Amino acid sequence: MFYWKKLGKVFVPQEITGRPWLSEFAQAPATLIMDDAVRIYFSCRPQADANGQYVSYSAWVDLDRTDLFKIKRVSESPILPLGKVGEFDEFGTYPVSVTRDKGLVRAYYAGWTRCESVPFNVAIGVALSRDGGCTFEKQGNGPVLGHTLDEPFVISGPKIRRFNDQWQLFYIAGRKWKMVDGRAEPVYKIRLATSPDGLVWHKHNQDLIPSRIEEDEAQASPDVIYANGKYHMFFCYRRSSHYRGKQNGYRIGYASSADSITWTRDDTKAGIDVSEEGWDAEMVSYPHVFELDGKTYMAYLGDQVGRYGFGLAELNGRLE
Repeated sequence: MFYWKKLGKVFVPQEITGRPWLSEFAQAPATLIMDDAVRIYFSCRPQADANGQYVSYSAWVDLDRTDLFKIKRVSESPILPLGKVGEFDEFGTYPVSVTRDKGLVRAYYAGWTRCESVPFNVAIGVALSRDGGCTFEKQGNGPVLGHTLDEPFVISGPKIRRFNDQWQLFYIAGRKWKMVDGRAEPVYKIRLATSPDGLVWHKHNQDLIPSRIEEDEAQASPDVIYANGKYHMFFCYRRSSHYRGKQNGYRIGYASSADSITWTRDDTKAGIDVSEEGWDAEMVSYPHVFELDGKTYMAYLGDQVGRYGFGLAELNGRLE
């Protein structure tokens, strides 16, 4: 058995000055391990415009490798520009996942655009960095993983992994939109695509994780790590309606697999839940698990899905 010992909130976007595009939110943390630092990518927003509309950017913060609560650097600008008029990422990049690839850093990101009948649509793009992960260049104006007959909308939440010399992209795909109190709410499930080169993808066209709390449970952030002979997935889930508070808000779940395709869900083993009070007392979500200097950590979001930053927890026990 294992559990996650919460270490506290690490990064608060409201404390960063001189970057009007980084006003609030530090969502969907993802790491790149460096010699002297742990670079954590996240998605953020400037203040809403005059019509109350947001855009989102992705950025990074470098944490001292020997003291993860010590901030060394914060990116001076977003890692990617917004897309041009009509492109899939015209209004934002959220979330992003990175991996090293032959001396470069490759990023997979969800680009979103506004819609009329529903709030947004999303597809997954790819970008490369030649300066060690500081800035990225898109590999094209369109997505690398987009909508298909079986996945007609909301292709998002990319988590890139390399297992057995194969590229594996865990992501979420929209299943339906539900009207709740006059507002369209998305329902999405966790899926997998594989690739020999990270550009041409084969979708497995199946939901990986069964629903537990309701048929229209929404699932996100499928973060997978291999340890002790099996694959371990930490993800988050919520109810399909009235989920912006504690009662129906995000929680972190757990599943395991022998082959990364067929998964057994057991949320009792997740090892982390909301706190009795504080910054993560209403929800916990968007887990990212990484190993560093013999220890295993989880970066995650608290209340309001990371509006006030992200925190860290340390694994106590063994993933089995």
